[in-house]
Amino acid sequence: MMVGYVAYLVVALVVIMFLAAAVRILREYQRGVVFTLGRFTGVKGPGLIILVPFVQQMVKVDLRVVVQDVPPQDVISRDNVSVKVNAVLYFRIVDAERAIIQVEDYMAATNQLAQTTLRSVLGKHELDEMLAERDKLNSDIQEILDQRTDAWGIKVSNVEIKHVDLNESMIRAIAKQAEAERLRRAKVINADGEQQAAAKLVEAGRMLAAEPQAMQLRYFEALHDIAGERSSTVVFPLPVDLLSQFMKGAGGAK
Repeated sequence: MMVGYVAYLVVALVVIMFLAAAVRILREYQRGVVFTLGRFTGVKGPGLIILVPFVQQMVKVDLRVVVQDVPPQDVISRDNVSVKVNAVLYFRIVDAERAIIQVEDYMAATNQLAQTTLRSVLGKHELDEMLAERDKLNSDIQEILDQRTDAWGIKVSNVEIKHVDLNESMIRAIAKQAEAERLRRAKVINADGEQQAAAKLVEAGRMLAAEPQAMQLRYFEALHDIAGERSSTVVFPLPVDLLSQFMKGAGGAK
């Protein structure tokens, strides 16, 4: 009787061990790459998966978007400025078979490729472009990475440059450049204002010259403004032509 119980217990343990080794449950975002005697036999999941113990093995693959931080890279720009740049990489697996079979460690491979691509792309641009055209640089890096990782079954959805770190001397130089640019714009705006004012004065002079009465009206308006300021000084403008006639008369009298 005791031997029978032991036999049943052994059978039950074997069945439990078999089920534990054979039954796999994959979540909705997981896939299983199955190998039979070392050969690829398919991708299964999600849900309940039955494997043959000791004959089949399965490697789980997560299909969710992976967010990976690209470490700071020393980059020398096209105008020979040394900067440190880091970025964030967003990618996901679209083909579990290639991600497991074609590359040993797709996470490390993608990260290393992102570092080299970041240095290569940014090294072709000047510092001003790195600071002002990040969207274009992000798009260029993402496109290159997506093409190179396609053979691994990986889709790079986005790349974002986080920081462009400059040394103190370069920061001071950029501040001086910005200050000089502001001064230049201020001088240009001032010169444009003087030019526009001169053009308006020329136009007003032509209008006053065409109507002599207009000059007299302007004279009366100036007197009115002077009277309103409670000043004892009254200015009488004299035409230059009249003064020239007096000068000629004085010269003839001599």
